[in-house]
Amino acid sequence: MSKVLIIGAGGVGSVVAKKCAMVPDVFSELCLASRTKSKCDAIAADIANVPVHTAQVDADHSDQVAALIRDFGPELVVNVALPYQDLAIMDACLETGVHYLDTANYEPPDEAKFCYRWQWDYRQRFEDAGLMALLGCGFDPGVTSIFVAHALKHHFDSIETVDIIDCNAGDHGQHFATNFNPEINIREVTQPGKYFEDGRWVETEPLSEELAIDYDFPEGIGVKRAYLMYHEELESLAQNIPGVRRLRFYMTFSESYLRHLRVLENVGMTRIDPVEHDGHQIVPLQFLKSVLPEPSTLGTTTKGKTWIGCVIEGTRGGERKSFRIYNTCDHEDCFSEVGSQAISYTTGVPAMIGAMLMVKGVWMRPGVWNTEQLDPDPFMEQLNLHGLPWIEG
Repeated sequence: MSKVLIIGAGGVGSVVAKKCAMVPDVFSELCLASRTKSKCDAIAADIANVPVHTAQVDADHSDQVAALIRDFGPELVVNVALPYQDLAIMDACLETGVHYLDTANYEPPDEAKFCYRWQWDYRQRFEDAGLMALLGCGFDPGVTSIFVAHALKHHFDSIETVDIIDCNAGDHGQHFATNFNPEINIREVTQPGKYFEDGRWVETEPLSEELAIDYDFPEGIGVKRAYLMYHEELESLAQNIPGVRRLRFYMTFSESYLRHLRVLENVGMTRIDPVEHDGHQIVPLQFLKSVLPEPSTLGTTTKGKTWIGCVIEGTRGGERKSFRIYNTCDHEDCFSEVGSQAISYTTGVPAMIGAMLMVKGVWMRPGVWNTEQLDPDPFMEQLNLHGLPWIEG
């Protein structure tokens, strides 16, 4: 049994903590830490299966994280805080000799640049320390990459193209809200799109209508418009899937979301550079975040489903083959189980599974790794056991 430190007390942190507590034979003791300790206390109050400690920490500062690690003594740190804090937390793990897991790649606060290379630069340091860092172990990135690894292991001799498609067909009843951290969500969707084809990266306009597709989703969801975006798992899959020719990522958005987003962009509220306001420097997007609904509060009103999957083409036995693998998740079912909507659930459950496989030694390998580089079979088995069953064909 293992002690685990979870940094981040938003919707995903809540799911990770509650799902870890459902496996007390693996996770014997938890510590939930955040800049706002009261958020941790509220989550801990809902957990009875295992002891849960709470702490205040500013994860921008690796010395604070290292001090907390020394005080609690975990085997693993699960980072579900802001992507800006990844490197500080990785530094603290190296300093204190504990393993590391996150769900999103590092990006600098002053530039919306989604890139694994900063974290990949830590490979030798983690390997030399005998420690493991597992990157991007949410759903996308995370499960989507494991789906590709599973397909390559069991269904293809070679993969030529992968389309990752993320559909949130739920409705939270708000005029405008984001289903995960508003600052990260809006930074992500307002940046130029990008896809990989024939060994090079092709940049596109943000949420281009010209490149959008109308996809007929199963499970009663129906036809939805999906927009081409850049997503970080494309970067690692381009390196780790041999011979892949094209990689694309698509996401659906409601008309209300897009309409409000365009207005906010036009008036400058999605800017990430500081502006002068009443004698103070503020970042417009951070101010916008403060007035939007907190994603962790949306579970009570959100209805409908999410659908996230991979559409893959390649060859098997000399024959061309098409293949699809996906998960469908119901917002109301997730709320009934852990008090969360499905967006947080589909990120938090894979983080728990990755942590489980690491502390049990199933996925333990010194260095810095992306999920598709590891054996997909034990992870795929656990998805079916812990609330994210998958369908293939």
